[in-house]
Amino acid sequence: MTAGDPMQMNRLFSAALGLSAPWEVVGLEFDADRRRLDIRIDFPPGSTFACPDCGQACKVHDATELTWRHMNFFEHRAFLHARQPRTKCSKDGVKTVQVPWARPGAEFTLLFEATVVEMGRNGLTPSAIGRMVGENDTRVWRILEHYVDEARARDSHADVSQVGVDETSRQKGHVYVTLFADMVAARVLTVVEGKDHTTVSSFLADFVAHGGDPQKVTDFSLDMSAAFIKGLGKDFPRAHLTFDRFHVIQLMNDAVDEVRRAEQKSRPELKKTRYSWLRNEKNMKDDERESFQALKDSTLATARAWRIKTALQDLYDEEPDKAPGIFKRWYFWATHSRLAPVVRVAHTLREHQAGVLRWFQSRVNNGLLEGFNSLVQAAKARSRGFRSFRKMATIIYLLLAKLEFRLPQALPGAIHAR
Repeated sequence: MTAGDPMQMNRLFSAALGLSAPWEVVGLEFDADRRRLDIRIDFPPGSTFACPDCGQACKVHDATELTWRHMNFFEHRAFLHARQPRTKCSKDGVKTVQVPWARPGAEFTLLFEATVVEMGRNGLTPSAIGRMVGENDTRVWRILEHYVDEARARDSHADVSQVGVDETSRQKGHVYVTLFADMVAARVLTVVEGKDHTTVSSFLADFVAHGGDPQKVTDFSLDMSAAFIKGLGKDFPRAHLTFDRFHVIQLMNDAVDEVRRAEQKSRPELKKTRYSWLRNEKNMKDDERESFQALKDSTLATARAWRIKTALQDLYDEEPDKAPGIFKRWYFWATHSRLAPVVRVAHTLREHQAGVLRWFQSRVNNGLLEGFNSLVQAAKARSRGFRSFRKMATIIYLLLAKLEFRLPQALPGAIHAR
């Protein structure tokens, strides 16, 4: 260390680390060449510690020398060294005393781990965190997984009443995970591997384990996945299904595009107009809107399909009591259009009419989950994929579950990385 009173420096670092008696810094070793600071912590002879079980003051039976990685001291790696004592209690026998700066069995201090978790919550990948703190990303993953698991164990689903469900890809080859989200609190509840009907049973088990009450769940928002519908009908039979309005319109957009692709073979004016038929007219630029005007008012089959789609969009602006009658008239129009893709979509929506019209009561949609999906895929891209479901789920919970992580924000005068 720099010149000065060693005792004074020890007291300074004791205060900086937030230590209290009998713990104190007893030595410092600074190696500029290795860019390393080693801080020795100890307790005076004759010190007593509270028995971890009964709290009785006990003398030290023996101690084991341990080392913990701490926050960097400026650009230098810092390590704490201390003897972890074991007390011999007349009531409870020999017990290990936990040090105040680290969790049991950890190789890092609480502040170091808190920094790693905060970096992860801010979107840094474990590899990037590892480079910044000078640790292998495998050890970073262990920290993140521990605190996510711990926070999830405390997480409560007791107040959940509206749930959204959607799948997102984990890797190429049709490998998926399914997200279940609290639509009111806007957070991920559970991540399940796969996308078949068994994912709902897995969610139910996890939901109940976290204090959720299936009887309180009034609504599920989802697309028209047969697997999800089957699973929810089995495990949440009292919940209403709301088919996501954006998915409903997407089905009609696909139908319009299918009609256009078939018709453009004989109608060259339809070439390069795909996005005009899919985009909302109000969002078009002036020149695009002007050229589109003649197309949409024409007798083209694509124009008829577009008008049917637009009428379906307008349904969502109607009052709830009028919606069933308007849907019935729309269905008659669509099924008599002689446009096979449109007829097919109309039959699909009629088959799921209760879920389509449930939107007018629940007002829930999967827009939230679509946003989550985008964030998950962005995280996957930054990580260049996830090696396992466990790792992907950890990152999703870290970023999107709004978990409570019980970690120190700062200790008095704590040494922070620079």
